[in-house]
Amino acid sequence: MPKSEKAQAPTPPEGAKAGPTFEEAYGQLEELVREMESDEMSLADLIEAYEQGIKLHALCQQRLEEAQGRIEMIRRRANGETELEPFDEASASKAGSDSSASTSGSSSPSLRSDVELF
Repeated sequence: MPKSEKAQAPTPPEGAKAGPTFEEAYGQLEELVREMESDEMSLADLIEAYEQGIKLHALCQQRLEEAQGRIEMIRRRANGETELEPFDEASASKAGSDSSASTSGSSSPSLRSDVELF
């Protein structure tokens, strides 16, 4: 069975963000896995599909890391104002350990750095 066109990553136009979005890459990866599991691909096509899958997986990881970097945390100040600040994994980990070590009975949930989004 010839390789599906859906499994191929589109070539980005000049000046555009390199590669597909997370959703596009993930969809392509799912389609590629379905094709590989169908037992209708030759060994050469399977190896090529595997290489493409590794690239798509790396792209998905990159997109998730980019998204994590853009997450903003909202903090409520004592006076009731809301402050937006860029997501910083190091400070989130510190804040999580500070709140778990605290015995002040604060109602704010602790931040955990060991939780994955997907």
